[in-house]
Amino acid sequence: MTATDLPVATGRRRYWQLGVTLAVLLTACGVLVSHRDVLDGGADRLAAADRAWLLLACAAAVSTWVCAAVVQQGAVAERLPRRRLVAAQFAASAANHLLPAGAGATLVNLRFLTRCGLSTSRSATALAVKAAAGGLVRCVLGLTLLVTSPDTVRVSPRVPQGLVLLLPVAAGAVVLAVAASARLRRAAGRALAEVRAVHRCRARAWALWGGSAAFALLHAGVVVAVVHALGLGLSTGHVVMAYLVASGAAALLPTPGGLGSLDAALALALTADGAPGQAAISAVLGYRLLTAWLPMAPGLLVLLLLTRRSAL
Repeated sequence: MTATDLPVATGRRRYWQLGVTLAVLLTACGVLVSHRDVLDGGADRLAAADRAWLLLACAAAVSTWVCAAVVQQGAVAERLPRRRLVAAQFAASAANHLLPAGAGATLVNLRFLTRCGLSTSRSATALAVKAAAGGLVRCVLGLTLLVTSPDTVRVSPRVPQGLVLLLPVAAGAVVLAVAASARLRRAAGRALAEVRAVHRCRARAWALWGGSAAFALLHAGVVVAVVHALGLGLSTGHVVMAYLVASGAAALLPTPGGLGSLDAALALALTADGAPGQAAISAVLGYRLLTAWLPMAPGLLVLLLLTRRSAL
C-alpha cells in the first residue's frame, strides 16, 4: 500500500465504522419497538413503585459493570487498563442485548483483550474462564442457599410440576454433551490451564471468584429491590433463588442478552414463588429497564467512542 492509498483506506474504515454503528442503533430501536406493548403494560405499576427501592436497584445495576470488569481482570494474568476495562464492560453489556448467546459481549471483550496485547486464543480462553466461573458461582450460590434455607424453594400449585424438573434435566443434557465432545474437552483443558495460571496470583483469583459472586448477587439484588419497590411481599431468599434458577434456565436457551428466555424464566420463577402473574411481569420489566433498556443508548455511545479511539 502506497502513501496515497492510506487516506483512502482510512476513509473507508471510517465509513465502515459509521455503517456498523448506524446498523447497531437501528437494531436497538427495532428491539425497543418490538417490546413496546410489554413496556406499556407494566409502566403504570412501576410508576407507583417505591422510589427508594428503585434507586437502590439502580445502584446495584451500575455496580454490575464494575464487577464484570473485576471478573475480566481476574481471568487474565496481565494487568489491564482499569478505565478502559470498565468502559468496555459497559459497552459489552449494550452489545450483548443485540446478538444471541452473549455474542455481543464476547466480540467486544475479545476485541478489547486483543487490543491490550493478548493473542486471540488467549483472549478467547480468558472469556471462557470468565463464563465458566460465572456459571459455577451461580450453581454454588444456589446450592448454598438451598442447604442453608431449604424453604427458599417453594413452588406454587399453579405451576405444573413438570416444569420444575425441566432445569436439572436440561443441565444434565448439557453436561453429557460437553463430555461427549472432544473439541469442548480440549477447550475445557485450555481453560483449566489458564485458571491455574491465574491462581498463581492470589489477587487475580479473588477477583475472578469474588467478582463472579458479586456480579450474580448484584443482579439478583436488582430483582430483589424491584420486587420490594412493587410491594410483592416475597422474601429476599426466595427472590434470589428465583433469579439464580431463571438465569440458569436462560443460559440453556440463548437469545440476545437473555431477552425472552430470561424474562420468561424469571416471571415463571416469581410466579412459582407466589407472585401474581401481572406483578411478576412488572418486576421483570423493572429489572429489564434498569439492566438493559435504559443503559443501552449510552452503552452504544461508549462502544462507538471506544471504537473511534481504537480501544476496540
